[in-house]
Amino acid sequence: MIDLHTHTFLSDGALIPSELARRAVTAGYKAIAITDHVDHSNIKTVLPGIVEAAQVLNRYWDIQVLPGVEITHVPVEVFSELTGFAREKGARIVVAHGESPVEPVIPGTNRAAIQAGVDILAHPGYITDEDALLAREREVALELTARAGHASGNRHVLDAARRAGAKLVLNTDTHLPDDLLTREKIDGIFAALDVSEELKKEILANSAEIVARAVKQGA
Repeated sequence: MIDLHTHTFLSDGALIPSELARRAVTAGYKAIAITDHVDHSNIKTVLPGIVEAAQVLNRYWDIQVLPGVEITHVPVEVFSELTGFAREKGARIVVAHGESPVEPVIPGTNRAAIQAGVDILAHPGYITDEDALLAREREVALELTARAGHASGNRHVLDAARRAGAKLVLNTDTHLPDDLLTREKIDGIFAALDVSEELKKEILANSAEIVARAVKQGA
């Protein structure tokens, strides 16, 4: 299992990075990205801690921990700036907090994030077909989420991505220990969306591909 969107106490999660990673190990995860919420106020302090934690955990544990960030509720004009800064400072996964139907995210955030070249557009809500096409062109993955509330947009995201040929990933947006998934929960999410076995394998393979690319870039 792979999860590319999680949070620790460095933003609004409950666990320190090592405990989150340890719980992922015991749950059978092969890789996890720690992507705490950032904007200009905290990216310079949050990201270095995640990078250092990932370096230590990757040295000792049988899991790939990828340092990252989730750029959250920022002016659309600064997405490129923050994305570039995050990569420069060691983020291997850059997630954008998309236009979730349950939060007052600034309209245009989905497009600005895609244009900035983030890796994953999280819970993009009622993303337009035009933006889904742009995501395909820019190789930005669109997220199906296990998180309550945000997940109300999953059906629309799935359909828009399939029409556009954009890549999909499944993430948890973990904040609490019980948010991590089991294989049974993953199967349940896909079953609720009527996802075929072939498409399920494709979605899971997309996450593995992103991990491989991130590891290669960090080598």
